[in-house]
Amino acid sequence: MDGFPEELAKVLDLAVEMLFYLEEDTFDRKEVQQVVATLRGIVVGLRE
Repeated sequence: MDGFPEELAKVLDLAVEMLFYLEEDTFDRKEVQQVVATLRGIVVGLRE
């Protein structure tokens, strides 16, 4: 599983980037912020 955490971190980074392209009024701003914070936390944890 060598390199797996880094690969997963890259995929999660892409997921965060995709959130920038959500259509307006699809989700509440707070919901999107919570998802981003969670994804970023996972990415940071994987890179430690």
